[in-house]
Amino acid sequence: MNIGSISTNISTSDIKNDVQVAMLKKSLDTIETSGNDMIKMMESSVTPGVGQNIDIRV
Repeated sequence: MNIGSISTNISTSDIKNDVQVAMLKKSLDTIETSGNDMIKMMESSVTPGVGQNIDIRV
């Protein structure tokens, strides 16, 4: 192998690693947001009085 080939391989590897790390960060952010939304949804469903009474006028 020559030095130019090794340098290109290392550079390509670094770029791939940077992209993979960025994608992982984005995935973790998305999962965290989804988790927070699910917690809010579960908290709102715990209130026992919501939806039991309906006021209807005819």
